[in-house]
Amino acid sequence: MSEYFKPLPKPTAISEPFWSAARRHELMLQRCEQCKTFIYYPRPRCPECFSDRLKWEPVSGKGTVYSFTVVHRAATRMFADKPYVLAIVELDEGPRMTTNIVAPPESVKVGMRVVVEFDDVTPECTLVKFKPLEQ
Repeated sequence: MSEYFKPLPKPTAISEPFWSAARRHELMLQRCEQCKTFIYYPRPRCPECFSDRLKWEPVSGKGTVYSFTVVHRAATRMFADKPYVLAIVELDEGPRMTTNIVAPPESVKVGMRVVVEFDDVTPECTLVKFKPLEQ
């Protein structure tokens, strides 16, 4: 693991279980105990029924590329290392996540099946990314 210079997430009391699970290489999302909706991004209430009865559950880590762009010209020097794929992945459980696809940019397509990949960028921080699902 080399030195990491990009911004890192700052977990809150609500999002800490997500980031702790990522460090263990597990993808966990909140799920509403009342309406059973999976929720992403972490928050104090369900966006569907407004219940505050949320619990953390493991999810499959599989999804579909909903939308993406290839960033060739980064907004800051921190992201100027190479072109990268910024995507929205729709998880099989329903929520959509903004993430990176770890694959050659020319290979990424809308509708492509992907699976979670964990990037241990520092000893304290693991980022959630996705890669093509081997068929």
